[in-house]
Amino acid sequence: MALGQAGTFALVVAFPGVIAFILGIVAENSKPTGDLAVKLVSASGQTTCLYPKDPTPALGTLAAILLFISATIAVVSLVYPYEGKRISIKNLAKSVGLVTFVVLSLTLFLVAESLLLWATVLESVHRSHNHHSAIPGFCPTAKAGLFGGAAFMALDSTLFWLICLMLVVNARADHFGYEEEDVKGTYEGVTSADYVPPISTHITPKV
Repeated sequence: MALGQAGTFALVVAFPGVIAFILGIVAENSKPTGDLAVKLVSASGQTTCLYPKDPTPALGTLAAILLFISATIAVVSLVYPYEGKRISIKNLAKSVGLVTFVVLSLTLFLVAESLLLWATVLESVHRSHNHHSAIPGFCPTAKAGLFGGAAFMALDSTLFWLICLMLVVNARADHFGYEEEDVKGTYEGVTSADYVPPISTHITPKV
């Protein structure tokens, strides 16, 4: 059934999206601040920042990959031929609500993916290029809140993709006329033998 296949797609879309959200939150909480890094100053005045080991770059990378997988599966679910019945993008575009939520979902996905990649790259750069000529304050780290903001944007994107999937099911029902077929099939299943006309009784009034 189309609803069963759509439900499977919903689970496959939601799972990596939710995991990406969780990984983003964990990355935000585990990211060390600049005051936790050890500053070593050489005789020439060069400062080397030694950051504590943490899984932040790996978590950010994995979250970005999972979010991309979730969005890719979501796009496939929009045009998937449920029950072997394919519907064109032109017919799907007739649904204003579906088009609106697809645009919003893509926008949220691009913002979330950009924030995750930006925070991950910044954190990795600070660890690989940790030699500085002079640092007035603490050792630099990725801006606080990037991973957390990206995580919530990823969750919003996943929820919007699920709404798009529900709207696709409705659009397909309107296009193929599932409800009319169900009603027609119900009435065609009733045979004439099953229909018993009401028995009318005639009562002669007493004089």
